[in-house]
Amino acid sequence: MRIADLSGRRVALWGWGHEGRAAYTALRARLPAQPLTLFCNAAEAIDAAGLGDALLSIERETSGERLAQFEAVIKSPGISPYKPEAEFAAQRGTRFLGGTALWFAERADADGEVANALCVTGTKGKSTTSSLLAHLLRAAGLRTALAGNIGVPLLELLDDDADAWAIELSSYQTRDVAASGARPRIAIVTNLHPEHLDWHGGEQRYIADKLALVTEAKPRIAVLNAADPLLAALKLPDSDIHWYGDERGWHLRGDALHRGDAFVMDTATLPLPGRHNRSNLCAVLTALEAFGLDAAALAPHAASFQPLPNRLQPLGKRDGILYVNDSISTTPMATLAALDLYADRPVAVLVGGHDRGLPWDEFAEAMRTRAPKAVVTMGQNGPRIHALLEPVAAQVGFALEAAGDLAEAMAKARAALPDGGVVLLSPGAPSFGPYRNYVARGRHFAELAGFDPDAISGIKGMGIA
Repeated sequence: MRIADLSGRRVALWGWGHEGRAAYTALRARLPAQPLTLFCNAAEAIDAAGLGDALLSIERETSGERLAQFEAVIKSPGISPYKPEAEFAAQRGTRFLGGTALWFAERADADGEVANALCVTGTKGKSTTSSLLAHLLRAAGLRTALAGNIGVPLLELLDDDADAWAIELSSYQTRDVAASGARPRIAIVTNLHPEHLDWHGGEQRYIADKLALVTEAKPRIAVLNAADPLLAALKLPDSDIHWYGDERGWHLRGDALHRGDAFVMDTATLPLPGRHNRSNLCAVLTALEAFGLDAAALAPHAASFQPLPNRLQPLGKRDGILYVNDSISTTPMATLAALDLYADRPVAVLVGGHDRGLPWDEFAEAMRTRAPKAVVTMGQNGPRIHALLEPVAAQVGFALEAAGDLAEAMAKARAALPDGGVVLLSPGAPSFGPYRNYVARGRHFAELAGFDPDAISGIKGMGIA
């Protein structure tokens, strides 16, 4: 559905965050006389009222009955379509769309394809992959947009043009591409692990929603990780599949990057911490090759890539302790990957946060052979994690502490490393509750460690360059 198709219809916006404001601006620019209704909270209502838009009605309460009175609702990504009020309205004919769907519909050519769109999703690695993709596309001399879930809503760039669009999509946005009726040129899926189960309502629906980017949006080319069992089993009759992590394509042999049997370069010194991040480079090179570029010639430009904040980000040392900010870690599997990176050093890891029901049993079992020097639990699911780890800690001998907040957790982590080591914030859980998002949690960690939070927070390269 294009924005022009909304003309004269009953249209509402649901949510007034970054995406919601971008949607409003795009709609108002193209439909200046269109009445709109905004559903938002009290603080957002004050901000929206400041626009002075006489055609914008603002409501602070949302119900299924009220939503059902609209033909189309432009929903912010963080609002689940599986909420009871959304399902109630959808059953009565209300169509829910996101800004991503509107952007793709606007950009599709006569064949329904967005020929310069390279989409990236996956449970982990999507931000690094999309940023690295944009970096190498720019190294190839292409005017490139880096947008989407990474922080710049697509609708914010609706009237801009680029040679290539590197688009990060969360599991909240992947179905939007299919809903647009358009197909991207290339879609990358890095991996799949259970996450966001509270939003999706279960693991199976999370996986189905995530995979909708390739199963329903039907990209011309799907770039998939052959090492991920769920992805390796996929059949996509409407897409040409290009595999990475497979000996026939781009893959790693230790730290050596290969294209098939041909050695390309050593990756040990690249600014991509952890093997999983160097695997993301294989995904990017596969996509560049599929886009018609000389991937082997572009690969060395990865050396000038600037790593993203909050992702295994070394902040620096204080009193013999290295502080590492991995606040983006929101699954136990991500925490295990972070621990593997520092397996040869004394580590005190901080785990726990918002409890959305993910199991920690595999993490607890891994602590029998991969335990750090200390584990400090915190947050809403901290007691649950602590209870799982108690018998393991008693048998294996690592220190196990519980903390009420991040400040206390850091104090206990430092105390567990009298001779120095690494304090690693890799929570394996979302930040909701004490923090608005993982960025705010990472900033507080940096501040508590004695570093300037402003100096570690920015992501370079977003937008068009």
